[in-house]
Formats: sequence, C-alpha cells, structure tokens
Amino acid sequence: MKKVKLSKLYILAASCVLLSSLLIYKLSYSQNTEQPKTQQNEQPVTDCFESREGYTSVTRVENVAPKHGFPNVKCSQTTGGVLWWGDAYDGTIPMGEMPICGDYTCGSYEKGEDAVVRPREPQLKYFNLNPEQHCAFCHNGKMVPFPKNKKPRLLAAHQDIVADSLQLMHGRAAFWCLDCHSATNRNRLIDHWGNEISFNQPQKLCGKCHGEVYIDWRMGIHGKRTGMWVKGGKKRWWVCTECHNPHTVQTNRFNPLKPEPAPALPKGMKNADHEQSEHGLHKEPSLSSAPANPSTGH
Repeated sequence: MKKVKLSKLYILAASCVLLSSLLIYKLSYSQNTEQPKTQQNEQPVTDCFESREGYTSVTRVENVAPKHGFPNVKCSQTTGGVLWWGDAYDGTIPMGEMPICGDYTCGSYEKGEDAVVRPREPQLKYFNLNPEQHCAFCHNGKMVPFPKNKKPRLLAAHQDIVADSLQLMHGRAAFWCLDCHSATNRNRLIDHWGNEISFNQPQKLCGKCHGEVYIDWRMGIHGKRTGMWVKGGKKRWWVCTECHNPHTVQTNRFNPLKPEPAPALPKGMKNADHEQSEHGLHKEPSLSSAPANPSTGH
C-alpha cells in the first residue's frame, strides 16, 4: 500500500512540474509574440528599387501570390531596396532571341530556355515623356535634325544623364554616343553593323565590346538570376543596365548598396567582439610575404 501511495505522489508531483513548465512557456511565448505585432503595424514601404536606385523602381502590390498571400515584393524600411520577391516573375516579359553562340558561350541559355526579364523601357525617363513616339517625338529629323556624323560634340540637352558629352565616362574616349544610340531612330540602340537593338535587350549591345563578361553572364557567373534550378526551367535574368549605369561606368561601375542592419545577437550574447579576432578577419597577404618567383628571383 505504501508503494502505491508513493507512486501516486510521484505522479502528482511530476504532473505539477509539467503544468508549471507549460505555464512558464506560455507566458514567455506570449511575450515574444507581442514584438512582431508592432512590426506588422508599421506601414510597409510601397516604392523601392531592385538593384539600381532610380532605374529599377518597383511598386509593392498586395496579394500577387494569392496561394500564400504574398505581395510582389517586400521593401526595406531602412534602405528602400527589395528584400525579397513574392513573385519573381511579376512584370516580366520573354527575353527574346539571343545571338548564336558556341557550345562554351551558350551557358544555361539554350533553345527552349524559359528566360524572362523586366523590360527596361518603362524605367527610362525621357523615353516615356511621349508614350507613343517616345524619343522620336523630338528626335524626328525636324525638331532635332539628324546628325551628319558621329563626331563628338558638346550637347546642351540631357546633361542630367551625361554632364559633359565631350568627356563621356565610358570607353575612355574610344567611342561616342552614336556608337550605341541610333542616329535616325533614337528609340533603339545599335550594334557594330547598325542593326537595331531594343532598350529591353541591352546585353546585345554591351556584349559587342565586353565579350568576356558577356560570356560569364550567359554562363550565370556574372549578374543575378532568380527562378527554377532545373535545366530549361523558368528563370528571371537581370540585364546589364539594371546594375550598371552605362553613362558613368568608367568612374563608378556599380553603385554600392547601403547594407541592412546587422541581425540581433543570440540570447545571452552581449557583443560580437569574437568576430574581430585575428582568426575571424580575412587579411590580404602582404607583398613581403609573397613567395618569390623562381625564374626572376622577385
């Protein structure tokens, strides 16, 4: 009988401990869940940029992915940049035909590849001043005469894009505006042979000079993509001018992005000083420590 009573007491004590643990967990959980409510009440940023501020603008649209209730993008409260995409393909169009390539330059873009891009034309300020004629509204040969040649000259217009047309910050004076822009159809770019290229496909223009980078881009080594991993699956490709400003690339190849705040430290950790130790730092090798070249002795 005594053993039975003792076992009942043990069971009762264990039940009390379990119930108290559950109550403590519930209280701590309710306290932790109060913080996200304040974050949810914050007004979301609705206008942000994807990769280059001012030229890759996107507006948040709610419930674009109704299956999960996600918006098309989530914008950062700190930087104004896109944090993540609820629908990576929202607002995209087919990339279109790509130039013929060798086996080693095709990369993952092959016949049948479901590649999409976000069109660049809606991001161009002057292109959209006239929604029907675009740049040709002024550059029609009458209002603005067609140039007789592509010799560099001082331009009075569009100085917000190119401050000094005689000091073009691209190509180190090897070419000028009309080596890329069509002289008679300002709604298009041109290649080396004068073939017209859409502003939505700047990679066809950039690739005519930047061949190595273009091959890397097609291989997926350079640039950004989102989408399916499977071969032939749908992917969104970022094109050249989404990241690089072609008119200032000589002085600033890529505008640095403001970083997001550091994540919160784990519970119980007062600081992250351990990351500043020699073990955690990535030091560049000094010239004095570099191995000598056996052929030259330097």
